Amino acid sequence: MPDVLGYARVSTSDQDLEVQRRRLRDEAGAIKVFDDIISGKRFDRPGLTEMLDFCRAGDTICVVRLDRLGRSLKELLETIDMFKARGLAFRSLEERLDTSSAAGELVFHVFGAIAHFERRLIVERTRDGIAAARARGKVPGRPTLDADKLTSALKLIEAGVRPVQAAKQLGLGRSTLYRELALIRTAAPDTPALEAKA
Repeated sequence: MPDVLGYARVSTSDQDLEVQRRRLRDEAGAIKVFDDIISGKRFDRPGLTEMLDFCRAGDTICVVRLDRLGRSLKELLETIDMFKARGLAFRSLEERLDTSSAAGELVFHVFGAIAHFERRLIVERTRDGIAAARARGKVPGRPTLDADKLTSALKLIEAGVRPVQAAKQLGLGRSTLYRELALIRTAAPDTPALEAKA
């Protein structure tokens, strides 16, 4: 008798796989759940490989959401085609897709949730990027402005140095300095020296 096998994936170790595992067992009736803690950018996934070695023709592969299996529609379709070639059906709980039926297979190829799916991917890529930056010791977002450098830049500008040159001399970003000058002018419009030279 064919079985339902679950596949769960999270991108980082601080994310929880248990919610996906529970849904796959309780809602889909999966007899076994395979999982990976790995970015969706990579397709060398040990859990997925183990599941493919374990399954038999006629089994159904189930995921909680499509983005657990692939990060683009192209990648998903290639994976589903590979499942089909091996005699496996595919099911996704949240998108309510089931390739074991003709209608489900058709819906998979033309489903209207592509935009929602792409938005999820963008959010996950952003989260992955922030996690990678933190791992490299970088803090995401604009760098904090060094108050001493800003004060020195303002003094240089007041002394007749062009903002571009002041920024270069002090190692400040040109756009950062112009943004600060604009804020100063907005807060204190009676600063003709800065107004004239900015």
